[in-house]
Amino acid sequence: MSTPLNRKNAALPDSAPVRLVHLGLGAFHRAHQVWYTQKADANWGYASFTGRSAKMSDALTPQDGLYTLVTRSGDGDSPELISSLVEAQPAANVARLVELMADPQVAVVTLTITEAGYHLAADGSLDESNADVASDLAALASDSLEGSLELKTAAGKLVKGLAARKAAEADGIAIMSCDNIAENGPLTAGAVLGLAEKVDADLAAWIKETVTFPSTSIDRITPATEDSLIADVEAQTGFQDNAPVVTEPFASWIIEGEFPAGRPNWENAGVEFVSDIEQFERRKLWLLNGSHSLMAYLGQLRGHATVADAINDSNVRSHVEALWDEAANHLTAEGLNVPGYRRSLIERFENPRIVHNLAQIAIDGATKQRMRAVPILKAELAAGRPGNGAALSIAAWIAYVLGTEEVRDTRASEIEEAKLLDDAPLALLGVLDSELASNEVISTHIKKLVTELS
Repeated sequence: MSTPLNRKNAALPDSAPVRLVHLGLGAFHRAHQVWYTQKADANWGYASFTGRSAKMSDALTPQDGLYTLVTRSGDGDSPELISSLVEAQPAANVARLVELMADPQVAVVTLTITEAGYHLAADGSLDESNADVASDLAALASDSLEGSLELKTAAGKLVKGLAARKAAEADGIAIMSCDNIAENGPLTAGAVLGLAEKVDADLAAWIKETVTFPSTSIDRITPATEDSLIADVEAQTGFQDNAPVVTEPFASWIIEGEFPAGRPNWENAGVEFVSDIEQFERRKLWLLNGSHSLMAYLGQLRGHATVADAINDSNVRSHVEALWDEAANHLTAEGLNVPGYRRSLIERFENPRIVHNLAQIAIDGATKQRMRAVPILKAELAAGRPGNGAALSIAAWIAYVLGTEEVRDTRASEIEEAKLLDDAPLALLGVLDSELASNEVISTHIKKLVTELS
């Protein structure tokens, strides 16, 4: 009989104090930031909040936050007990988030809330037309940042927490996005400040003076956990773990920015600190994430279910390589080693034991493609080239959306409205980027590709 997983049964000492807070308690956070922190510094504990559902906090709380991280390669599985997540909270517990952010010993807040969770307009500003943003603006303005804890957005919750930190006269804090968004530090600052400036000018000024927003480039393929993993972990470790995570051997974390209240010694675990992260962000976003999105749509259109299936289709692979060729034209900074990075991606994609489902990657494509394929296409067009690889990726998304009855996307209402119009492909291109949609040459080209793919 297996043993329930908790600190007592695992013979672990008391947990580390909470010095890190996280929004977005998912598999990637636990395979990346928590894992790096455990490797780097045992004196830093994470309190992590779910994105929406309380399912993960409900699973982790009886386990004292413990879980097994299974690194899966062609040579087999390597299970590792992770103990740096010391508190798992549901998203609805905003009171605990506010309490922690006011605590002077809490030094860093990290985020994995997906691109859509920042509620940004096309120009990178806070999307005040979004219903959740409007709700939070009204809630925060009506109570002068006191009272109501019924907040829907990450930015709203952060503003509430920062107001409490200011009132407690605590030092500054770092808020660091770990999502796949270019310039994620400035964009996070824009979302938080955009909301704060609407509700409290003094708070916004304090945030500008004392809060930092480091930028990051993160990388580790982490598929959704399947039920079979629970049985595998029980057989391998003897513990009944209801929240294991599976990941690949490769991991990378690059950071640019300051931490006014301190941070773990992440460099001890291999984290790179750089003075200019822009090209590293783009390398990850355009090569890894960009090809993931291309495979998610083109692969499913060709009947594939996983990344490994898609990359082993010569047709799909040729389009991935074409997209990479175009991206590489604009990735020229010293130290990027784009050819080596491309080779490593092929090896990672071909890993037969990492079951990375294309349907999972395909979620929220309207936001993802706006930040992945669209910038590559625009850069190629500006250089006088047609950008056929990026155009194909955009066309694959449009063809996929047109052929999918129910699209899983935070911008689903815009997508469904576009699908009803006479020229639905053009309207869907406009959902991604109005400038591209108004370019008759490129819009005609993409519509032709959509027809060929459908």
